[in-house]
Amino acid sequence: MPHDDPTAQPLVERAALRADCANCFGLCCVALTLTASADFAINKRAGTPCPNLADDFRCGIHTRLRPEGFSGCTVYDCFGAGQKVSQGTYDGGDWRSDAATAQQMFQVFPVMRQLHELLWYLTEALTLPAAERLHPDLRDALSATRHLTGLPADELAELDVTAHRDRVAALLLRAGELERATVHRRRKRSQRGADLIGAKLRGADLRGAELRGAYLIAADLRGADLRRAELIGADFRDADLSDADLTGALFLTQAQLNAARGNTATKLPDSLSRPPHWSAGGPAAA
Repeated sequence: MPHDDPTAQPLVERAALRADCANCFGLCCVALTLTASADFAINKRAGTPCPNLADDFRCGIHTRLRPEGFSGCTVYDCFGAGQKVSQGTYDGGDWRSDAATAQQMFQVFPVMRQLHELLWYLTEALTLPAAERLHPDLRDALSATRHLTGLPADELAELDVTAHRDRVAALLLRAGELERATVHRRRKRSQRGADLIGAKLRGADLRGAELRGAYLIAADLRGADLRRAELIGADFRDADLSDADLTGALFLTQAQLNAARGNTATKLPDSLSRPPHWSAGGPAAA
């Protein structure tokens, strides 16, 4: 009897961590605050439905979000927290039908979103060969985080998710360090949290770089090599990733890609998709 493919389980795990808007009650359109800016055309308080939210919980301008001034909506990713809260925590009871629980639901959603994001990172960390000695701790953290996602609504609303996130973050940091150390080259200075806004990094060798929390807004990363670079929390808004190689990049998310620009020559991890707004062109011109 053939053995199961050890790489298949993470893909199964991550399938549940992708947004399924058809099974959500438009929670990101209600629970979150919007601030008028280049990303959002309006101000909106948390708990107030976006005026573009239709009666069926769908976005009324979904195909026109960018030209209508809501590009921030196109890059948001709930990691599947929306359908988990809607169909799991509240068993299909929506906030319009049960006003008594609406405010609690809006509190629970951002908590669940943080837990699901941690599940995404932990699932990836368990695929890193160099972090094998941490796998038992990572599995424990994954199990504990899964348990928290199944708590009743009242307990989720009161959960100290920041404390849990800090514990998991320390473990992910160690896993990332071990994996980055496999890149055999002279170790570069950490760029954790660095201000690289508009940086000229075209063709840069960033293999194994620590870019956790770095500000790469509008950076020129065309043709850059980001394999094994650690990217948790890196801000890629309007960064140009055309022709860049992100295969094997550590802890990259779909939201980060959605916020950036790229083309068909941008190389991505198998777990992520090419954003529809990216250029359909080939390699960027010199």
